[in-house]
Amino acid sequence: MPSSISNSERAGFAMASDGGIPAEERFERPGFVRLTASDRPGVAQPVPERDIPSQPWGRILLGALVLFVLLMAAWEWHWRAFGAAPGYRNSDGAWADQRRRIDTGEGGKTVLIGSSRMLFDVQLPEWERATGERPIQLSLEGTSPLPVLEDLADDPDFTGRLVVDTTPTSLFLGQSGRRASVVPYYHGQSPSQRSGHWLSQRFLEPWFAFYDPDFALPVVVRRQAWPDRPGLPRRILVRKLSVQEIDRNTYLWHKVSDDPGYHALTRRIWQVQLGLPLQPMVDTEAKRRKLREETIGRVAGAVAKLRARGVQVVFVRPPSSGPWQAQEQRLTPRKESWEALLQRTGVPGVHFEDYPQLQGYTLPEWSHLDAVDAKRFTTALAPLIEREFLREEAARQQAAMR
Repeated sequence: MPSSISNSERAGFAMASDGGIPAEERFERPGFVRLTASDRPGVAQPVPERDIPSQPWGRILLGALVLFVLLMAAWEWHWRAFGAAPGYRNSDGAWADQRRRIDTGEGGKTVLIGSSRMLFDVQLPEWERATGERPIQLSLEGTSPLPVLEDLADDPDFTGRLVVDTTPTSLFLGQSGRRASVVPYYHGQSPSQRSGHWLSQRFLEPWFAFYDPDFALPVVVRRQAWPDRPGLPRRILVRKLSVQEIDRNTYLWHKVSDDPGYHALTRRIWQVQLGLPLQPMVDTEAKRRKLREETIGRVAGAVAKLRARGVQVVFVRPPSSGPWQAQEQRLTPRKESWEALLQRTGVPGVHFEDYPQLQGYTLPEWSHLDAVDAKRFTTALAPLIEREFLREEAARQQAAMR
């Protein structure tokens, strides 16, 4: 029986089902091109499929690996040519490792806390040669010793001796909190953070010179001479200043003193920072006086806790020179800062201005001793600290006998 649908109708239906395009005019996609909805009119659309063309993946992977190795080698060569060498990072994990020693059996040792002057200027091997003991280094660059002091005051495991750096702008002006978060980091350090630090110290830091925060690509890009943007202050980044060993023995990088260009750069950066307006909390003498009094009160409270359980404390004022010393004398006069601190706490102190053997050293950028003089300085400082500890112990024994 003849169909009720004519040939023309069937043709029209076929064209409609194919999007109205005659078969001979339809575009046939190659097999490796993903089908689209227009290729399947009137059909429920499945999950899109994408055929991956056959490629020499092994050679591609090998080529990518070779390119990666070449780029890494070029970056490493660049920074070694610049004067860098492999060394340990001054990370929160490295600090936590040293802090943990107090809570795992070494709570009776001498501990050093403070800012970068205590960190860079005091050399642990020289201290050990002078006193027979290698102290635990817990100083932090750009950071007041107050957070660490209060943390140790609340730690009953610490029963040793404490040397506190009193760099004036760090301690008395309260503007140095760059690494203060390391204390809560230590108390809340997770297993993944500890394992990541362990892997970094064993497989990256001792081998790669570029593995330093100052040489990270984002940091390098950020410190380029970009045009100033209206309304945004220009940020001057402090460059690499130090080299650190695995137990945080730290000294000034040789380029700071030996390379004329880098030496000048570090001085320019300090000059810019010293010339910045003071923060609102310390922009008047009345505010600075109030902050000094609050700081000294907190220090005195922490020291009282320490001495109550037999911990001996000595304050140290490391050297400074040039614009740094001038600003410290202007903003934190000795009588109202150093002398007031000793009087309020009853703790002995060693100020570099009071001892000829602590003067006359080279400070390339006015704030830190160069590596050679840091050794000489430590050899001179350690016996003075030991003498103060002995005097304090003798006074305590006399008081106990009364």
